[in-house]
Order: sequence, then structure tokens, then C-alpha cells
Amino acid sequence: TFSVKMERVSTIARHVVGGDAAGQQRRPPITSHVLDQVSGKPAVGVRVMLEMLDARSGQWRQVGSDLTNSDGRCGRALVGTMSVAQVGTYKCTFDTAGYFSAMGGKCFYPSVPIIFVIEAPSEHYHIPLLLSPYGYSTYRGS
Repeated sequence: TFSVKMERVSTIARHVVGGDAAGQQRRPPITSHVLDQVSGKPAVGVRVMLEMLDARSGQWRQVGSDLTNSDGRCGRALVGTMSVAQVGTYKCTFDTAGYFSAMGGKCFYPSVPIIFVIEAPSEHYHIPLLLSPYGYSTYRGS
């Protein structure tokens, strides 16, 4: 029936944007996605920690952390209680040694820190990581 179809559309919309279809809760301001280039599949179970640089002290302050899900994506826990990003310098650190160890392998880069700057807090920032045991790549996603 029509109502069942609309309920399905609403469920998909909540999954995509992190809230209801009316947009009451938006997706997190910073998201991440990890793909394993060797298997060609999402990297499941990678620990990702997000930190923000305290400009006054020069110290990193943890914002949140999460494990990648079955699609290689982090959930809202990555940004902790942050609903809107602040202008500043951030660091996403990926525990690649833990991931490859769980897969029964080794890696050259035991952790991958990606440092990036947010100048426009109203924009969405997506930090993807393309991963292999002896290399990695990243870019500003959408």
C-alpha cells in the first residue's frame, strides 16, 4: 500500500541523513568511510578517533570515536555531541594496525592520522580513507 511505501522511503531517508525525512536531525557535520583496496570491500571494524586542536594550548582534544560498520562508515559517535562543526583544525586517526591484525595480516602504517582544516562550519566534511597494507590515500569527499 501507499503508506507502507512512504514508511520505507522515510526509513531510507533517516538512514541517509541521520534523522527523519523532514530533516529534523541532519547527518553529522564530519563523516568518514574506509575502503579496503585489497579486498575491494568496506573495511569493517576500523577504530576511528576524531580530535580537534585546541589553538590556545596546542593540544588535541578528543571529540569522539567509533568503529566502522558493515559499510565501512562511522556513525554519529565519531563526532560525539557535536551537531555543528567549529572553525578549526581536526585530526581523524585510523587504527590500521588493529584492522589488519584482525584480518590476520600486517601493515606498514599502524595508524593513519589525517589532519584537516574546517573554515566553513556550515559545510559537510567527509574524510574517506582508501586503505591497503602498504599504502593509503584520502581526499575531501562529499
